[in-house]
Amino acid sequence: MIDAAAFLGAARDRGIDFYTGVPCSFLTPLINGIISDRRTAYVGAASEGEAVAIAAGAWLTGRETVVMCQNSGLGNTVNPLTSLNWPFRIPTLLIVTWRGQPGLKDEPQHELMGEVTAHLLDDIRVPHLPFPADATGLVAALGEATAAMAENHLPFALIMAKGSVAESGLDEPPLPSAPPGRVIDRREAGVPPTRFAALERVLASVPEEAAIIASTGFCGRELFTLADRPQHLYQVGSMGCASAMGLGVALNVRRPVVVLDGDGAALMKLGNLATIGARQPENLVHVVLDNGVHESTGGQATVSSGVDFAAVAVACGYRTGTRADGLAGFESAFIKALGSEGPHLIHLRLQPGTRKPLGRPTISPAEVAQRFRAFLAADGA
Repeated sequence: MIDAAAFLGAARDRGIDFYTGVPCSFLTPLINGIISDRRTAYVGAASEGEAVAIAAGAWLTGRETVVMCQNSGLGNTVNPLTSLNWPFRIPTLLIVTWRGQPGLKDEPQHELMGEVTAHLLDDIRVPHLPFPADATGLVAALGEATAAMAENHLPFALIMAKGSVAESGLDEPPLPSAPPGRVIDRREAGVPPTRFAALERVLASVPEEAAIIASTGFCGRELFTLADRPQHLYQVGSMGCASAMGLGVALNVRRPVVVLDGDGAALMKLGNLATIGARQPENLVHVVLDNGVHESTGGQATVSSGVDFAAVAVACGYRTGTRADGLAGFESAFIKALGSEGPHLIHLRLQPGTRKPLGRPTISPAEVAQRFRAFLAADGA
């Protein structure tokens, strides 16, 4: 058994100081120690997949990261681990608990995952070791994990059995208090614009120092077609994770961070909005480009027609949530959001349709991540 302070010290010696995750009773002593240590950053996530994306965003700013979760939540991480971390070559240290460990009594819902935890990690090509049981093992395990991540630029997991970390108290600072938010209506009469036209307005209005994260699907492909810039990150896969990745970036830089989301993607991980509202990143502008359909998969309708994303955002702690359905109102709201403390969300209703023919980014995801990371590090912002 080790204590949380020993783990944190050994991890800090290797540059690891950003933590995120979803609690588990096996993790309680470690998470409590992390939260209580003012030298480390901890972001509690609404879901395990969200935590992986938050950590990915933090890594892009130069932080070395840890994602913690129960093995029952490991399934929730499979999508971002395989379609975000893998193609973009983004490492993170995973600490996954071993509920349902064979031979130990546990609740029935943990039985199957307890049997397959290591196999699942093997299947998604995440190398792993047992979580260390003593100080000597801690040094060796962290050394092997960090060496593998440095070489492969991919995640590495430590599987934590019950009782691995000694009990520790919790000294949790309060989260930033959210000021009263405002729902702003900038809707106009007329035909809704296309996403391509909206992206043209984004590029015309955004400052050069801003980082832009575009959601998976046609959004990123259209942005690339309009302009390929080092400050653009085009997500592939990892649907729903753009706003969580944007949060991970925004918490660690001073520059503006713009997330270009889709309605289907935003609906998939609405919990991200609550985490963003709780953390209050002043430099985040979250744009939901809502055409009402899953366009890149054939145009099937989403349920966004009945969703007021602006009101949801304000209820979650965003400073403003703006409704727009025309380019003039959208551009005005976007420029104002860039020039004021956030977080802000702008919900723009669009007409379906995409630019044709439409290509794909010709730069690989790993190259996109590396140049985006270099852009963020260029002036320490």
